[in-house]
Order: sequence, then structure tokens, then C-alpha cells
Amino acid sequence: MSTAMSAATVEVDPRALRDVCGQFLTGVTVITSTDGEYPFGMTANSFTSVSLDPPMVLFCPHKDAKIRELIDRSGCFAVNVLAEEQAELCRRFSHRVTVCFGDIPTRIGVSGAPVLTDSLAYLDCRVVREIAAGDHTVVLGEVLDVGRPRPDGRPLAFHSGKYVSLA
Repeated sequence: MSTAMSAATVEVDPRALRDVCGQFLTGVTVITSTDGEYPFGMTANSFTSVSLDPPMVLFCPHKDAKIRELIDRSGCFAVNVLAEEQAELCRRFSHRVTVCFGDIPTRIGVSGAPVLTDSLAYLDCRVVREIAAGDHTVVLGEVLDVGRPRPDGRPLAFHSGKYVSLA
């Protein structure tokens, strides 16, 4: 006898799900792309490696996020891993999509995406596929270039809705 429940009978409170997922310690990234003229970026912690051969990563923006539109047009993005002292940079990019990079040093990556030159590490990617997943989209990217501008730095970590130290 099967004890599996049908999908129609399962209800999970979104706040409870968010709180439980918040128990998983994550790093913090800024995903950057371009409209061809200006750089754009957004904070994301829904990032993971997928494959070493071929090199692939993914991140999951909300389906209505501005960054999706930009990535659809440009076909590229960069994942910029933030260092522990870059919490302010995280906050700066956490308001939807940030257009004003101002004094943030960047360079254009191999893919054409802007790369934050002072990040802990970066992965410069070309979009391979986008997959609808509920209220988010899984964006799969082929890694074209990687770097560790700050090889001795420590990552910015996030747990239970706040920054934490790994010390």
C-alpha cells in the first residue's frame, strides 16, 4: 500500500518554507549582466555548481526579475562571489536590479557580462538554458572564464536572514 500523498493535498506555508530554507548556510553572490549599454546586477544566494565537464553553474531568479529580461537579451551573466567585508555591496544590489554601479570597479568578461573586479571570485557564463520552476526560473550557464581576484579572502555568508562569520 502506498503512503504517497497527491500533490493536491500538500500545502506548505511559504513563510515556513522560507524559514526552513534559511537554515541552510549560503554564500552571497551578485549576478551581473548588461542590456548592451549599461551594467546591471542583483544579489542572489540561489547559486550552485552543476558540472565540471562541461563546466556549468545555475542560479534561480524570480520569474519576473529584471535580470531575466537582460539575460534573455544578452545571453550572458557573471556570478560574482562576495567577500565577508562586502555586505554593503550585497545590500546595494538587493533592491531588484541595480543599474547604478557608480564607483564599483568592473570589467567586461569574456561573455560580455560585467565582472566585479573586487569580488572574492567570479564565474563568467553564457546562458545554455532557462527552465520554468514555479515562481522562479532556473538559469543554466556554461562557464567561459573563472577567477579569484582575492585568493586569501573569506566569503560573505548568510544564515537565518543575517550575515554570519565563518570564524
